[in-house]
Amino acid sequence: MQVRYRRGMSDTGVLIANLGTPDAPTPAAVRRFLAEFLWDRRVVDLPRLPWWILLNGVVLPFRPKRSAGAYREIWTDAGSPLLVNTRALAAAVERRLQRLLSPAPPVAMGMTYGNPSIASALEPLGATGIRRLAVLPLYPQYSGTTTAAVLDRAQAAIAHWPAPPELSLIEDYHAEPDYIAALAASISARGATEHLLFSFHGIPRRNADAGDPYGERCLATARRVAEKLALPSDRWSVAFQSRVGGARWLEPYTKGRLVALARTGARSVTVVCPGFAVDCLETLEEIAIRGRATFLAAGGERFDYVPALNDDPALVECLARLAAARMRRATGAAA
Repeated sequence: MQVRYRRGMSDTGVLIANLGTPDAPTPAAVRRFLAEFLWDRRVVDLPRLPWWILLNGVVLPFRPKRSAGAYREIWTDAGSPLLVNTRALAAAVERRLQRLLSPAPPVAMGMTYGNPSIASALEPLGATGIRRLAVLPLYPQYSGTTTAAVLDRAQAAIAHWPAPPELSLIEDYHAEPDYIAALAASISARGATEHLLFSFHGIPRRNADAGDPYGERCLATARRVAEKLALPSDRWSVAFQSRVGGARWLEPYTKGRLVALARTGARSVTVVCPGFAVDCLETLEEIAIRGRATFLAAGGERFDYVPALNDDPALVECLARLAAARMRRATGAAA
């Protein structure tokens, strides 16, 4: 039996969304995930027929096996770190919202690609007849390749509902004081280092040239954190990771930056990835494992990776307050 909205229930729901993960660290599961992920025009905006041929003729026959090996390096007994960490963060935000708002809104957690999908996550909220939906992508810096893709999926999911709710997108939180303070605190806790490297996920340069503000917001986050830590300009820098294909992406690239730091005399480096709310393949395998190996092989002596905030209470508070403020504005309630 469906549960419909009734007096005393919140008429607003919250969707917390992340990118997604394979169901298992196997070539077959990775292939299914990549086929969905890489076919999205938000991710790869090449003409469809040439890209279909390249995707199915070159990428999917070979990349899943290599990527599955990387996933096995970081997989846990509980499953994918991205899924485990996102669930924990979403649950913590829901608990905090229960104290901030009355009645408390139901919270759904879904992935743009893979499982649980955004559509399946929203089904229980649809059954309650919510009238407003706050969409909170976990990407700190807005990009059309990520945040907009979440909105696409959310809009598609509610399109068939008898009375679709009003959507309200929380675009990002790249400069929120609470977020900056939480990042700075997590870095300070690691101790002193010669150089702090901010490594963000990259996007193609053509996306930035077309107006995607992602790169600028990454730089803004890094600047604010460096200011909070009172770091001089020669003690920190920004780079971009996870480049795919031969096209030019946002630069400098993280791998090259790590090599350059080691070769110019930096004995120790600390790397933080403020573009990721929770730890995942790109932080745990690409940075904490391969990034470390790159820096040490180039002559560095100490490499320290700062874990993502995950369900740190400071991040939970930041996200819960963002969602609560958005819902109060939507309903006209007092702050």
